[in-house]
Amino acid sequence: MVAKPARRGHWPFAVQRRRVAGVCAVRAGDSGRAARLVCRRVGFARRDVLVETVSNPNAPPAAPRPPAAAPREIELKLSASPEALAAIRDCDLVARHARNRGSVRRLHAVYYDTPDRLLDAAGIALRVRRSGSRHVMTVKRPAGDDPLARLEWEVPVPDERPDLSLLPLAEIGEPLADLDPATLVPAFVTRIRRRLMRLDVEGSEIEIALDDGEVEAGGTSEPVHEVELELVKGEPAQLYVFGRALLEVAPLTLETETKSGRGHRLAYGAGLAARKARPVALSPQDNVDAALAAILANGHAHLVGNISPVLRSGRPEAVHQMRVALRRLRSALTLFRRELGSPALGALTGEARSLGHALGPARNWDVFATQTLPTIVQEGLDDVGLAALDEAAAPHRAASYERVHAALASLEVNGFFLSLGAAIERRVWRSDMSGEALGTLGEPIGSFAARILSRSHRKVLRRGRHFGRLDPEARHELRLALKKLRYMVEFFLPLHAGRPAARRYLARMQALQEALGLANDAATTQELLATLRAESEAPGLQFAAGAVLGWQRRAAVEGSRRLRKSWRKFEAATPFWT
Repeated sequence: MVAKPARRGHWPFAVQRRRVAGVCAVRAGDSGRAARLVCRRVGFARRDVLVETVSNPNAPPAAPRPPAAAPREIELKLSASPEALAAIRDCDLVARHARNRGSVRRLHAVYYDTPDRLLDAAGIALRVRRSGSRHVMTVKRPAGDDPLARLEWEVPVPDERPDLSLLPLAEIGEPLADLDPATLVPAFVTRIRRRLMRLDVEGSEIEIALDDGEVEAGGTSEPVHEVELELVKGEPAQLYVFGRALLEVAPLTLETETKSGRGHRLAYGAGLAARKARPVALSPQDNVDAALAAILANGHAHLVGNISPVLRSGRPEAVHQMRVALRRLRSALTLFRRELGSPALGALTGEARSLGHALGPARNWDVFATQTLPTIVQEGLDDVGLAALDEAAAPHRAASYERVHAALASLEVNGFFLSLGAAIERRVWRSDMSGEALGTLGEPIGSFAARILSRSHRKVLRRGRHFGRLDPEARHELRLALKKLRYMVEFFLPLHAGRPAARRYLARMQALQEALGLANDAATTQELLATLRAESEAPGLQFAAGAVLGWQRRAAVEGSRRLRKSWRKFEAATPFWT
């Protein structure tokens, strides 16, 4: 420690410089401005500094401070082509908001994990990035349902080797907290040429990074062409709004796979897993306004979390989960639009429906190829030429996926993703509601949820009246009403966590929905078979199609008793929310 004497016009302070950890120590009680002045004098940039206080015997005792919240990175990524990056670099939109011409950096980062991918399994990315002569170790991990946010910890290190002792491991948590540093090995590297600019946008400060480079793992690599918008200060919604404006400049798509995610996929050959719906973060203390924001944010995260799995994995489950996310969102938007009378929610419902129509055919052909035909083979009906049907369906399935990819690359769909995110952040439903409806926003969510669930439950019972005599169309309407009820139950289930009655109700509802879904799948299969039979008169294909139809009709007869039993059990279920 080197103490410097006080001079007129300057705070007395004590300073130490540690090159490895990059720590400046300032007198307890000094202001943040004093800390920055000290750090500049000893040669550290503002972002590289961890400030520690040293005791000052003349200072009054400091009040205890609450524990600091984990640092959050709030960032929006947009995938681009090299041509799109060039167009954005030179566009008037960026020039109008830029503080200066920006700077160019070359970034080389090494990402680390254990041989058994312990960090990746926990959603943690650990890297050491070199920029010029500086090395910075960074840890990132997800921050709940917010697609923009990640928790982020950064600390300077002397070289490309990670030093876990410099990190707040207790704050970061497992598995890093108890990890043996010796088990860490380099997993992959990224080499990025980054152009950085600071933008002032409607009272918010945004850092825009145009990234051009590659991710490399072993002998394989994948190009990276991205626009990153990071919120420095201000309103997170501005990232969505400015990102939406950039779509008008050049073709861009919302990117939800991180560089670390790409690297792990290349390094370990792991496919992208579809994202399933997660419980909504609701509390009985929430009001309707907070609950609506939480439900829509949960649905938005579910939806955009499946963009990369759909585009890069080709797995049927990813398309299925994106459709589920859209249906859940549409159910929530329709419900709250009806209850609150908000036109803004109605506009979002229409955009969600359009994307759902693009996904429908792909899901139908997926079910036919990966569920219907394999199930029949497993039942022992493998000698009727089902391979001919599979072969004939393949071009239709491929074409349906091409339409899905085209939709996800379109201006309209990406505009919807970004507009929905901005609407949730800004809670736009508040701006176009009547005074009476605004009062509903302050209502406790428990009473509101009970009212909604009771109404939806009664609608299902009404649709299922005289269940044994329902025609196929009426059963289809019942299935749709039941599906909406299930979404409502799942939204509000955290308000009744741990109640056995809630679990029993949900189990009976799921059993009935599954039985009705089998009948719907059979109806969809008939439409697909009609398409295939119209295209080919080959006897083998015609015979196989007839065999599938016969098998499904037999299954429907055998399943009718189970279906009626499932209905009776659901009809007798006691609503758990009353």
